[in-house]
Amino acid sequence: MSIRFGFRSPQSPEELSDLVAGSVSAKTPFEVRGRGSKHEVGRAVQAGGVVSTEGLSGISLYEPTELVLSAQSGTPLAEIEQVLADHDQELAFEPVDVGAVLDSGPAQASIGGVFASNISGSRRIRAGAARDHLLGIKAINGLGESFKSGGRVMKNVTGYDLARAFAGSWGTLGIMTEVTMKVLPRAKEVRTLLCYGQTDQSALEAMALSLDTPFEVSGALHLEAALAAGFSDLSLTRGLTPVTAIRIENFSNSVRYRMARLKEKLAAYGPGDELDAARSRLFWQEVRELKPFQNSKRPLWRISTAPSRAAKLIAAIRRSLDIRVMYDWAGGLIWLDTDLTTDAGAVEIRRALSEIGGHATLIRAEPATRASVDVFQPLEPSLLALTGRLKAAFDPAGILNPGRMYPGI
Repeated sequence: MSIRFGFRSPQSPEELSDLVAGSVSAKTPFEVRGRGSKHEVGRAVQAGGVVSTEGLSGISLYEPTELVLSAQSGTPLAEIEQVLADHDQELAFEPVDVGAVLDSGPAQASIGGVFASNISGSRRIRAGAARDHLLGIKAINGLGESFKSGGRVMKNVTGYDLARAFAGSWGTLGIMTEVTMKVLPRAKEVRTLLCYGQTDQSALEAMALSLDTPFEVSGALHLEAALAAGFSDLSLTRGLTPVTAIRIENFSNSVRYRMARLKEKLAAYGPGDELDAARSRLFWQEVRELKPFQNSKRPLWRISTAPSRAAKLIAAIRRSLDIRVMYDWAGGLIWLDTDLTTDAGAVEIRRALSEIGGHATLIRAEPATRASVDVFQPLEPSLLALTGRLKAAFDPAGILNPGRMYPGI
């Protein structure tokens, strides 16, 4: 018989393992959380309680010269980033702070939640996704059994790379208790070139051109005018026009040279203002926090597609919905919010995706909406069956975040 146990925050992996085993015996599914910054993403979990990893906190290993850091999964991301900043290092994949646009508020994420969601930021076009920086994990499966995968270097995997499988699984396969990650030196200089007034199509062309240069562009973003006005830097509100932002990072002399050459390359797109290091860091931090989408109840979507198809996709969606759009990854990632419809625009968005290509995740919506639509991209039958088998292998009792991503899984 299933029982309810409220909120639990184990203080050690052993305590967590016992709790999971007890939940299996009691047939009590539960919601897996880190520090709760993303608990509103996904379908509501029908569970007997909440198990949080926030009690598993602290950096267990940091070797700056080896560019490796291990931390318990409930460690606040902000704590890790501060330690890294003290050593002029960073998480190069720029984790997005989804909590900033949800009720949980900004700067609440745990490092385990960062990897469990695998939501990477603007630098992904150069540095890769969160999962590409995950070297190893320690975790507990749905039977309360502890295991580990990977280690402290990139080339140490034999058999299945379980760490990568857990990245993006949203706590449905197991509960990570410790993560080991690659860190990288922080760039000495950052500059951002702004181009004004571009259409979606011309902005995508400019961003693609910038990425095709040897100048190591690490950010390529386009904002429609209404969203550009939501940033702190007044350069983005000049003339209330769309803004295209292209970032270069490196040593000071290198950045100055590359920025000058980039301006020449993009002359046809009217390169305008150039943000210095301080203004650039603030701007891209606000991108990470999805600042123009904050303080709103409009449903928010995260869409991935081929950059060459991004403008066509948005045009198709815009024919049916009132949307505001931010293109990242040179158009490969699209953040958009919609007007308040009963389905958050799911039917129209998924119809356009089926014709043009890509996938979408609903990040923000009312609970009733999230319960009635596909929050994560629907899977093909064969892939859905494979996902079900993977879930059954790690969580045969189905107690970990059941149904959060897909019904019955």
